[in-house]
Amino acid sequence: MTVNRVGLVVHGGRPEAVAAADAVRAWCAEHAVGCAAIDVWQEGERHSAREEVDSAGDPDLIVTLGGDGTFLRGARLAAENDALVLGVDLGRVGFLTEVPATAVRAALDAVLEEQITVERRMMLTMRASCRLEVPSHMEALVRYGRGPLLPPPRVRTDCESGDDWGVALNVTALNDIVLEKLARDRQVSAGVYIAGRLLASYSADALLVATPTGSTAYSFAAGGPVVSPRAEGLVFTPVAPHMAFNRSVMAAPDEPIALRVLERSGQAAVSVDGQVRGVLDPGDWIGVYAAPRRLKAVRLGPMDFYGRLRERMNLTDAPAAVADGTAAPLWPVTTRPPGDLAHLALPPMPDDTPPLPGDTPRRP
Repeated sequence: MTVNRVGLVVHGGRPEAVAAADAVRAWCAEHAVGCAAIDVWQEGERHSAREEVDSAGDPDLIVTLGGDGTFLRGARLAAENDALVLGVDLGRVGFLTEVPATAVRAALDAVLEEQITVERRMMLTMRASCRLEVPSHMEALVRYGRGPLLPPPRVRTDCESGDDWGVALNVTALNDIVLEKLARDRQVSAGVYIAGRLLASYSADALLVATPTGSTAYSFAAGGPVVSPRAEGLVFTPVAPHMAFNRSVMAAPDEPIALRVLERSGQAAVSVDGQVRGVLDPGDWIGVYAAPRRLKAVRLGPMDFYGRLRERMNLTDAPAAVADGTAAPLWPVTTRPPGDLAHLALPPMPDDTPPLPGDTPRRP
């Protein structure tokens, strides 16, 4: 495919990320491809995704060099520009990045030669009863020591606003949108509505709505289910709710989830992919729903999500399951599927996909 310009999102605190960025720049120079670093901390301030991609010259491929947090930054920029995003893996426990740093040049060659697949991941957007902003006197409280806040989300001018439907905000989330308490000694109380009907009123540390991609992030830590990133749906999970019903609920992709801060609740912060974007008062609400666009993630081959789940979560077999026998094989099937099963999404044969440079060859 044609790659005219590459945007780099680099975890500057990791020397290996900086070195990998140099490799990307060298590749771009060799192929006459424009390349610009996207500095999300310009001059001590944060900028909107639109400002950042504009300053980088509207890249059509975003390359992230870091872990999942760096990838989320890149995803925000890619979604704004409808660009492809390629994650170079320099993290420790993440699920989003695609290739090891040693294979970055091979990955860019594959993009140029169209030897890739584009995986479309569901994202979230939102409406709110009011524009989101963080009061200036509260910025130090909600910043959590992580540097400057992102600017308030813009209102989408292409959508109707007002009446019961609030304002449409220019927000995209790959992982989750969270309503969380601001004070340690006071939970947030909110009514939770799914598809327009009240599910229940919760008092909890936080209430989060995650995508299938985000099911292995905050939602997982809060006890939510692991969902295939190829699935479609919204996962609602309460965090430390003060009630007996503490289960997650998965809604269909066309069923919005609304969170209304109750009158006796304290103020609540709204976070989008871990970034605080606003503070709500009692009576305010947000509505979370599937975004019309999908993130376009570059994949060099089938993603072994469940193998990565076992590896990254350090899953071990139950002692009783292996005490008197042998462990289950990692590759239980060694023959190709019959015709009536050929349409199923199954892992490739161990020797079907040659490893990229730096990969460990897969074995049965």
